[in-house]
Amino acid sequence: MDLYEQILKLMAELTASIRKLRDNGAKLADAERDYKITLRKEALKLRAGEMPVTLINNIIYGVPEVAEKRFKRDVEQANYDANKEHINICKLKLRILEAQLSREWTNAGKGDI
Repeated sequence: MDLYEQILKLMAELTASIRKLRDNGAKLADAERDYKITLRKEALKLRAGEMPVTLINNIIYGVPEVAEKRFKRDVEQANYDANKEHINICKLKLRILEAQLSREWTNAGKGDI
């Protein structure tokens, strides 16, 4: 595969990854919303049960439903971050290939003289 074909392939991969980032961002936002709602509900339940406010913050993260929502949020955050890193790697690879292609074109022009 020549440099130009590699560049086209990477550009297609980058475009697909950007589309996926949009989906991952929406999933992350949904997970964050669900986590915050569950956290608030559980905090209110604990407060209504006469739990001292100072202890709620220590106990609430051990409530199974809160822990599950937090885990899902963290997984979505990891997916989102990995997707962003993949985009950065694709961009770096593209810059390297474009520089290499430019050098080849420059060197090809010097051989004609």
